[in-house]
Amino acid sequence: MTPKKEDYLKIIFELGGKQRKVSNKQISMSLNVAAGSVTEMVTKLVGEGLVIHTPYAGISLTDEGIEIAEDLIRRHRLWETFLVSKLNYKLQDVHYDAEVLEHATSDNLVQHLDDFLGHPKRCPHGGMIPSIDGDYAEESYDLLVDAPTGSVKSVDRFVDNHELLTYLDEIKLNIGDKFLVEEHVPFEGPVKVKLSDTGEEVSISYKAAHYIFVN
Repeated sequence: MTPKKEDYLKIIFELGGKQRKVSNKQISMSLNVAAGSVTEMVTKLVGEGLVIHTPYAGISLTDEGIEIAEDLIRRHRLWETFLVSKLNYKLQDVHYDAEVLEHATSDNLVQHLDDFLGHPKRCPHGGMIPSIDGDYAEESYDLLVDAPTGSVKSVDRFVDNHELLTYLDEIKLNIGDKFLVEEHVPFEGPVKVKLSDTGEEVSISYKAAHYIFVN
């Protein structure tokens, strides 16, 4: 399987494709690729029995697609954890090197890496890390953009996207931050929140709010 196909399986999984339908637009925005490229790749993955595409509903993973994605996610997120916690990488800079290492990692090496790190449950951007037996806690798939005004939420995880993570570093929004959703500005304006710990008001762009998962 090509690295590009693997990237599609990982992002579909990360966006919730194990449990629900994911739109072409979500995949396109997350991978920073054209919508036509997504359509072409999804067609290939359907042909290989790795995803299901339901017209006007979206894309989800088959059982085989889930199994492959879980293995890829495990390798990738263990390397992200290592690079951030042991080599002091910034979160927004870790993805590409983790991608290279992921494809060069044997089953033996990934298990030693897991042992060395103490079997972490989550990666630096909040995503779960499957165990060697494939066990993991289910992630939140509730998006900030859908959080009702007046609700109190906390940041569960971010989509692993360089542009997004750079932006979140700039506005100082972190995993675990708890906040009050104050306003959804009309016409695709920002989501305004007030941080519980500091009382600081933060405006989060409409696009970014589609890739921040809350609980």
